[in-house]
Amino acid sequence: MAKLKPSKGAPYARILGVGGYRPTRVVPNEVILEKIDSSDEWIRSRSGIETRHWANDEETVAAMSIEASGKAIADAGISAEQIGGVIVSTVSNFRQTPAVATEIADKLGTNKAAAFDISAGCAGFGYGLTLAKGMIVEGSAEYVLVIGVERLSDLTDLEDRATAFLFGDGAGAVVVGPSEEPHIGPTVWGSEGDKSETIKQTVPWNEYRVGDLDRLPLDSEGNVKFPAITQEGQAVFRWAVFEMAKVAQQALDAAGITPDDLDVFIPHQANERIIDSMVKTLKLPEHVTVARDVRTTGNTSAASIPLAMERLLATGEAKSGDTALVIGFGAGLVYAATVVTLP
Repeated sequence: MAKLKPSKGAPYARILGVGGYRPTRVVPNEVILEKIDSSDEWIRSRSGIETRHWANDEETVAAMSIEASGKAIADAGISAEQIGGVIVSTVSNFRQTPAVATEIADKLGTNKAAAFDISAGCAGFGYGLTLAKGMIVEGSAEYVLVIGVERLSDLTDLEDRATAFLFGDGAGAVVVGPSEEPHIGPTVWGSEGDKSETIKQTVPWNEYRVGDLDRLPLDSEGNVKFPAITQEGQAVFRWAVFEMAKVAQQALDAAGITPDDLDVFIPHQANERIIDSMVKTLKLPEHVTVARDVRTTGNTSAASIPLAMERLLATGEAKSGDTALVIGFGAGLVYAATVVTLP
């Protein structure tokens, strides 16, 4: 049996730069209320959301990703040619193949970087970050670009009172590179496929090929609806509040730190009530800065954590070198949590 040459990568990895892109159109709750029987007060009390961003025709998944990635690369102080891998987490790129990551890698000017898409819903950024860390430590890339990007406005049923107000669009990106010290902790991740029906696409794409109107959802005017994301709100809320706090604690334990050691908490920006409940359950000290980007950005799924990270650093609410707990959770159901040093 031939003896294989061992790979040689960096001892550890860290986030070196972050960038974000929010579409130019800001959509207040009043626009959402045109199609559902609700109120601005109800939406704010249930979710904390005041506004969200919706993309225009030019703000495609690729275009938003390129904008966010350019900022992250500049923030990291490297060139696009040094990027050896591009990982894109999204559920709203409607072209099944090729991966949108390949287009992004090319237009950024990378030198034939490995590029691929992943689908892990709202936990996608954590999954991508873990893969990037492994690539750097294994030695297959020196710098990896991790992008979370969504155009969830394309998958929103504006007549669904339970979800119409939740979703927004945007892209967040980080550059992950080599480090002599550990700055990305162990990842606590997993899935609970027995709960897959709690967050899902309303109708599979293949149902539209059949063309049987009796099997397709219709809007209030009798027109066939485009597929949308739907969820069982109460079931998801309970799972996120009770189970994800346990996962977050496991990530702290795996990193060898306590809540007192934290500077920042960046959970998936799904719902401010969920965020508040997790803060309470984890017993986070008052000095810990908590990301609340959901108020003005809405739920952007895989993009929510890097977008929230970028905003905290840009506003000075967090600073370079801070220790942050990040956790994503969503459709699958899937989750991923880790502790990182902010760039």
